[in-house]
Amino acid sequence: MNLQNFDFSQIFTLETLSIIVRLLIIIFIGFPILYMIRKWAKRYFTKRVSAQQGMIISKIVYYIGLFILLVPILNEFGFKLSHILGAAGIVGIALGFASQTSVSNVISGLFLIAERPFQVNDVITIQNITGVVLSIDTLSVKIRTFDNKYVRIPNETIIKSEVTNITHFPIRRVDLKIGIAYKEDIERVRDLLLDIARKNPVCLNEPEPLVIFSGFGSSSIDLLFVAWATKEDWLSLNNKLAVEIKRRFDEEGIEIPFPHISLYTGSRTESMPIKLDQGN
Repeated sequence: MNLQNFDFSQIFTLETLSIIVRLLIIIFIGFPILYMIRKWAKRYFTKRVSAQQGMIISKIVYYIGLFILLVPILNEFGFKLSHILGAAGIVGIALGFASQTSVSNVISGLFLIAERPFQVNDVITIQNITGVVLSIDTLSVKIRTFDNKYVRIPNETIIKSEVTNITHFPIRRVDLKIGIAYKEDIERVRDLLLDIARKNPVCLNEPEPLVIFSGFGSSSIDLLFVAWATKEDWLSLNNKLAVEIKRRFDEEGIEIPFPHISLYTGSRTESMPIKLDQGN
């Protein structure tokens, strides 16, 4: 082929150049604008409503915008919207029969979004898995555990399981089970525990801390010490109370008993030797 005699105008016609320009505008201007609108929608509705609603609305905005941008691109290549919708309907029916589990997860996801048993950033427990909710999507819920593992749980499993939302309410209760020796004065120990709670800056005065008699144990008097904190300070209060109780008990000479084990060698064995340390 002689390139000198080739007519490039047959390729680069005005109509072709117009199509290329429109495609470049959609790709290099439309998609960045869609990305910015999605980020703005997520940030705006997260502040005004909740993190979960912000995520859902941003996804709706993204998919609608993506559809609006893809339709003219496909039209430029000769694909008509009616043909696309018809093909999508056929494919959707085929996929519906082939993926009944996915459809069940989608329906379960809609129930989760409507019922709102938990939201993004809540701490939940599902089937012995505890972690922070990262997202609630149409097929599954993503969780980050406290040892930094990424867990994906299908929505259908969540609907059928017991879910505990640990951070649903603004305050939480710290429960500490404490055993004291039978020789100790319960009222004295009670006053000491309440004093520890009052002096802790993150412990709430309302509801007030309580010391509850739990029962007579095999080697101790069992008490339940409860105190309240905001959900953000719960872990800090739990740790600080335990450390402070041990320190104050040591200072006051209050004994925390522990189980003792008696060893018996049997009637047909020799007696265990016992050595007495006779001090001067």
